[in-house]
Parts: sequence; structure tokens; C-alpha cells
Amino acid sequence: MDKSFLKSSSIVTAMTFLSRILGLVRDYFIARYFGANGFTDAFLVAFRIPNFLRRLFGEGAFSQAFVPILAEVRANHDEAEVQNVINHIGTKFLTVLIIITVITVVIAPLVIFMFAWGFYFDADSTKFDLASNMLRITFPYLLLISLTAFAGSILNTYDKFAVPAFTPVLLNVSMILSAVYLSQHLETPIMALAWGVLIGGIVQLLFQIPFLIKIKKLPRLARGDHPSVKTLKKRMLPALFGVSVSQINLLIDTMIATVLVSGSVSWLYYSDRLLELPLALIGIALATVALAKLSKHFSNKDEKKFTRTINYALKIGLLLGAPACAGLVLLAEPLIITLFQYDKFDAFAAHMSALSLIAYGSGLLAFIVVKILAPVFLSRGDTRTPVKVGVIAMVSNVFLNIIFAYYFAHVGLAVATSISAVINASLLYYYLKKQSIYQFSNDLIKLFLKVLLASFIMVVFILNFSNDISFYLENSVWQRITSVAITIVASAVLYFACLRLLGIRMKQL
Repeated sequence: MDKSFLKSSSIVTAMTFLSRILGLVRDYFIARYFGANGFTDAFLVAFRIPNFLRRLFGEGAFSQAFVPILAEVRANHDEAEVQNVINHIGTKFLTVLIIITVITVVIAPLVIFMFAWGFYFDADSTKFDLASNMLRITFPYLLLISLTAFAGSILNTYDKFAVPAFTPVLLNVSMILSAVYLSQHLETPIMALAWGVLIGGIVQLLFQIPFLIKIKKLPRLARGDHPSVKTLKKRMLPALFGVSVSQINLLIDTMIATVLVSGSVSWLYYSDRLLELPLALIGIALATVALAKLSKHFSNKDEKKFTRTINYALKIGLLLGAPACAGLVLLAEPLIITLFQYDKFDAFAAHMSALSLIAYGSGLLAFIVVKILAPVFLSRGDTRTPVKVGVIAMVSNVFLNIIFAYYFAHVGLAVATSISAVINASLLYYYLKKQSIYQFSNDLIKLFLKVLLASFIMVVFILNFSNDISFYLENSVWQRITSVAITIVASAVLYFACLRLLGIRMKQL
């Protein structure tokens, strides 16, 4: 067992869990105060655009390209050169972000047309106008959160994982307070959510600065050029596809959903939010630590530790991802009803959201594997392979979207995204094996079979002993919460008990 990896990933998981729980609280208030309708569709589009680009410029492509560069410089040069690299990359990054932000704010209606053309062609222009106005408020969040991710990448390289993992909590707090209090003072209440996003971005960035000062790595403006900037460009541009395909696919889902019946964007959003909880706790937490560790091992030419890190990350991902996948699929509607069905979020919205959650949840393991395997290539400076795979997965998603959306509406979009994730994960592993970088070990395959058996037993338990949907529709919030909590805890205890009987021990992974 890699104790260092386990400790670091546990810290990230704990902080991410806190953030995601608050994220669900945030979504509870959004659902309760604003429901699932044209107004929430407009906000979610205005929020998803900078949030999507954040995954590319922030903790997505930028971080995946920047961390290996910084780790390499740190391993082979002194601290002065590390600071020099941080300064030059930070300056160029800030310049690009300012330009993109200013242009987008000016042409906000055109951007909304590009990403949500269904709003433009709607007979009622309210959604289009509202989304355009909100985008002018939410888009500067991209600048703020990307700089926050830049700071977080520096901290992660120095094994300071807790602070970057905790930072998203602040956005959730800001949005919750805006939904509850600020919305009461605005002519258009839902505009409060847009202001909450902007305020949250400011607070997140300011929060990280003291920790950068503590490790003496606060970025400063720098003139001129530096070889590291060219290396970053070379690695980052392809990585835009390679590490962010799932987010690109989700954005494509949103774009097509704007053409479907009103509420479709919101249904997909709420189901995606529940998917993101286990994905963040397992996949993103493992990927965050794995990238830093893999980059370090590759820079030190330690192939044994490099391979062991991949194997360990996949084992943990499988061990935790399999029951989470089954739970999302089997408990989709109870979870949606318990968390969101209050006031303006009705039973119909809950049912439609649950259907897409089942489709998303079925692909959870594939999403997790992609998060773990893509950084393997990037830690070695290989951005071409993830790009090839990413393009294939994205094109597949587009074609599948068109086919499935025609027959199954918003659920078809979620199905297509999950299938494209399976394609993505399969091809990433194919190229790892082909390039003799990594292949599944015998002990990983044995673990898979034991996890499969334990998961099957858990599924049988849930199907036979969990309450039916009518129970959740007819009872109070506390009865709903108690029922879901008991089912989840009992299922988890049964699952891990089965693993223990099958001989699985954490120390032996």
C-alpha cells in the first residue's frame, strides 16, 4: 500500500466531500427557490459556460499540463528557477484570461446563441435575454477561478493538497447566501445566483493567496518570454480535448437540451450534480494526487513507483466506484426526491431528473477510469494520445446524441455521454498497453471479480429491502433522509463486509 498516496488522496477526498455536500445543499436551495423551468435553464446555461471553460483553463487542461512542467523544474533546478517559471506562466495566463473575459462580456448574446441556440429560436425571447445578461455577470468567474486553479496547482506540486480541495466550499457558501438572502432584494430573483457565482470566484482566489505566500511561491508579473511557456502551449492546447472530454460532452448535452422541452437543461443539471459527487470524491481526488505523484516519479525516472501509482489508483477507483455506480442507478429517484423535490421542484421534475441520473450513473466507472488514465500520458509529456482518444469519444458522443435524443429526449443525451465515456476509457487503456506503459495486473483483475461479486450482493439487498418510490413521495423530509441514509449505510456495510470475507484488505492493495 502506498501510504503517501493514500494520505494525500484521503485529504483531497475529505475536503472534496465537504465541498460536494455543500454543493448539494446549494442545489437544494436552487431547486426549492427557483424550481426547474425556463428561468433556471437560463441561469444554468450562463453558469455552465464559464464552468465548462474552467474545466479547460482551470483544473482541467491547464493544470494537467502545468503540474508536470513545474514538477520537472522543481526536480532539476533550484527554487529561484521554479519561481521564474511560475512568474512567466502566470503572467501569460493572466493576459489570455483577461482578453477572453473582456471579449465574452461584450459579445455575451452571441456566445449564448452559440451554446444555447434553442433559446434564440424560442418564440419567447425571455430565456435568451436573461441568459445573456447573466453571462455578463458569471463569465468573469472564469478569470478568477482559473487563477485560483493556477494557485492550487502550485500548492499541489508542493504536496499541499488540502487548501485547493477545500476552496470550492467558498463558492457554494456564496451561492447559498445569494439564493436565500440576495434574491429577496432583486427585481429578477434568479439574478442573485449569477452574483453569487462572481462573489464566490473573488473569495476563492483571495483565500489561496496567504498559502502561496507561506511557501514563498506567490506569482509576480514578469516581462519577456520563457521556454516553459512554449512547453505549456505545446502540451495544453491538445490537452483541451484530452482531459476534458466528459465536460465537452456535458456541454454538448446542454446545447442540444436547449432545443428540447423547457426544463430539460435543469433535469440534466440536477442529475449531473449527483453524478459529480462520487466522481469528485473518487475520480477527481485520485486524479489530482496521481498527476502530482506520477509527474514526480517520471521526472525521477522511477518506473516501479510510476506503475505502482497507476495500479493503486485504479484499485481504489474500482473498490469505491463500483458500489457508487450501482447506488446511483438503483437509488436515482429516491435521491432526487429526497434532495430536491420541495416547493417549486415538483414530482414530474424529480422523475425526469432521475431518469437521466440512471443513464449518467451507469457510466460512473468509465468516468473514473478516464480521470485516472488521462494523467498517465500527461505526466509523461504525451498530449497527443489523449487528444486522439478525446476526439474519437467526442465525435461518438455527438452522433449518439443526435440518435438517442430523437427517441429518448434528455435521457438519450445522458446515455450518449456515458457510452462515450466507455469509449474514452477503453481507448486510453488500449494505448497504454500498446505503448508498453501499463497493463492491468493479475491482482487488479482478481480484485475486479471480487468487487463484482460484492456489488451483486449489494444490488440484491437494495432491490429487496429499500422503500419504494411512493414512500418518498408521501413522507416528510426527515423520513426521506432517514430512509435513504439507512439504505446507503446498510448497503455500504454489507458491501465492505463481503469484500472482507473475500479476503480484501486495504493494506494489501
